[in-house]
Amino acid sequence: MKKAIQLSDHFNYKRLLRFTFPSIIMLVFTSIYGVVDGFFVSNFVGKTPFAAVNFIMPFLMILGCAGFMFGTGGSALIAITMGTGNQKKANELFSLIIYTSAVCGILLAISGFLLLRPAASLMGAKGLLLEGCVAYGRIILPAIPFYILQYEFQCLFATAGKPNLGLAITIAAGLTNIILDALFVAVFHWGLEGAAAATALSQFIGGFVPLCYFGRHFTSLLRLVKCRFDASALIKTCTNGSSELMSNISMSVVSMLYNIQLMKYAGENGVAAYGVLMYVNLVFQAVFIGYSVGTAPIISYHHGAGNHGELKGLLKKSLFLIGIFSLLMLVAGQTLARPLSLLFAGYDESLLSITIRAFTIFSFSFLCSGMAIFGSSFFTALGNGIISALISFLRTFVFQCSTVLSLP
Repeated sequence: MKKAIQLSDHFNYKRLLRFTFPSIIMLVFTSIYGVVDGFFVSNFVGKTPFAAVNFIMPFLMILGCAGFMFGTGGSALIAITMGTGNQKKANELFSLIIYTSAVCGILLAISGFLLLRPAASLMGAKGLLLEGCVAYGRIILPAIPFYILQYEFQCLFATAGKPNLGLAITIAAGLTNIILDALFVAVFHWGLEGAAAATALSQFIGGFVPLCYFGRHFTSLLRLVKCRFDASALIKTCTNGSSELMSNISMSVVSMLYNIQLMKYAGENGVAAYGVLMYVNLVFQAVFIGYSVGTAPIISYHHGAGNHGELKGLLKKSLFLIGIFSLLMLVAGQTLARPLSLLFAGYDESLLSITIRAFTIFSFSFLCSGMAIFGSSFFTALGNGIISALISFLRTFVFQCSTVLSLP
C-alpha cells in the first residue's frame, strides 16, 4: 500500500500528479454529469427546451459560485494556518467557513426565486423559452445551498488530506444525476422538470454527504467544531477567494451576453450551439481547474511554512505540466469537434454545422486558458487575492465582453 502524501512532503512530478489526480478527475466528473442534463434534454425533449437550459444556466451558476469563493479563499487561509502548526485554529476556520456558506446558500436560493423570471425575461427569453427557463430554475433553486457546499468541499477535501474521498463523493453525486436523468427524462418523459430534479438531487448528495463526514469522522486533518464568529477571517477568505468568485460571475455574465447577442444574430440555433461549446468547455477546463485546486493547499502550506525553495519548484513543475495539458487539449478539441457535436446536435443538420465550426475555432483558447487559471489560483494560494482577481477579471470579463460586443 502506497504511503499517503502529506502537504509537508517534497513534490516531484510523479508525486505532484498523484496528489492532484483525484482533484482533476473530481472536477472533470462534475463537469461531465453537469453536461448530462443538456444531452438528455437536447435528444429527448427538444431544441427549444435545450436552449432554455443553456439560457438560464448562467443565472443559476452565479448563485452557486459563492462555493468557489469560500472554497478557494478558505482553503488557502486554512492551509497557511496548518503550515504554521495551529491545527485548532485551522478547524475553527474550516467550521466558520462551512457554516457561513450554508447560510449564504439559503439567502441566495430565496433571492433566486424572486429574480428568476425577471432575469430570464431581461435576457430576452419569451414564450416557450421563458417558461422553460422558469420551470427548470424553480426546481434547481432549492438545492442551491448544497450546490454551494458541493463546490466548496471539492476545494477543501484536498486541504483536509482526503482528495480520494472527495472524488468518491463526486462520483456518487454524478452517477445519481446520470441515472436519474435517464430515468426521469428518457423513461418517464418528465421533460425539463425531470432533468432539473435529477440535478437538484445530485447536488443534495454532493453537499450533504461531506457535511455528515466532517461532522462525525475524525480521521481527516479537518473537522467541524464549535467556533466563534470571526469577521476578519471571513473578510480575508472572501477577499482571497474573490478571484474565483469574479471568474465564475464573469463567466456567467459573459454567457448571458453571448446569449443575448446570439438570439439577435442567430436565434435559438446560436444559443443551442453556444450551449454545446460551453458544456464541452466545462469538461476541458476542469482539468486545469482540478490541477489548480489540487496544488493550492500544497502551495499555501509551504508558503505558511516559509519553504520558498519548494514553492519555486512547484511553480516551475506546474507551468511545465499546464503547458503539456494545453497542447493535448488543443489536439483533442480539433480531433473531437465533430463527434462531440454529434452527441448534442446530431438530429439537426444546420445546428450541427454551426456547432462543429464554432468548436474548431474555440478549441484554440485552450492554449492560453490553462496558464491563466493556474496563475490566478497560484496567487490565491499565496494569499494575494488582488493579483489573482485581476488575472481572473481580465481573462473572464474584460477581454470577452469587449470582443463579444465588437466582433459581431
